[in-house]
Amino acid sequence: MRVALAQVVTGRDISGNLELVENFARQAKKGGAEMVVFPEATMRAFGNSLLDIAEPLDGPWATRVRRIAGELGIVIVAGMFTPGDSGSAGSGQTGAGASDSDDVRKVRNTLLVTGPGVEASYDKIHLFDAFGFAESATVDAGTGPVTFELGGIRFGLATCYDVRFPALFTANADLGAEVNIVCASWGSGPGKVDQWRLLARARAVDTTTYVLACGQGDPATQGIETKGPAPTGVGHSAVVSPLGEVIEELDGGTGLLFADLNPAVVKEARAKLPVLANRHTFQ
Repeated sequence: MRVALAQVVTGRDISGNLELVENFARQAKKGGAEMVVFPEATMRAFGNSLLDIAEPLDGPWATRVRRIAGELGIVIVAGMFTPGDSGSAGSGQTGAGASDSDDVRKVRNTLLVTGPGVEASYDKIHLFDAFGFAESATVDAGTGPVTFELGGIRFGLATCYDVRFPALFTANADLGAEVNIVCASWGSGPGKVDQWRLLARARAVDTTTYVLACGQGDPATQGIETKGPAPTGVGHSAVVSPLGEVIEELDGGTGLLFADLNPAVVKEARAKLPVLANRHTFQ
């Protein structure tokens, strides 16, 4: 199966971000891809308010993505924001879309998967409360792993900070995943690109799955100045083999990466390196 990773730099304008989805999905289809993966926060970049644009999975933004996927005959994976529960954000919050009010409603950081014969969604489980950012201030966490099937291949879903937690990727593999998709808007800083690359490779070897690691591009490559701790992307989207080899990787700028996935490669890797079969669990 041929897949594509769309490394884009989204902004505040959700309509403009939809145009990016359509343009890159069209290019992916032209390149022979059956699925195109977009980053976390495709709907609106972090560092902007999120509560005012959060919508259900049958809302106008998701419906437009669904229509694009249907018109092109391609499956689209894209990060959006759906309504969460009410909650107290506390004082001094620095999370996604934080407001000055102590009492705010929350959103969920959601991956939408839609296209011919496929409909799924995943809510980010591990919230990014690190490096001076407090995602949990305004985002509700998801509760469990999600997988979906396309073309006889099962895919597991993860979002950004999730990549630091091997158990989710193992759970996806236990559910039959041969490929793990990680959509991200990775935070910049010393060593962060190296960590992103290391973690994507580690999760592939942990589970003997392909890892499709799709991140927001670095806004600086587009002349966009960023302020504050919001994670706005560093690029370096990559496809990693089940034995941890980086098959394809982009740099910090925007671009479209293609890769061919072969389930036989996963089967062979698991015969050579049966980590899933050999592992022990501890209480």
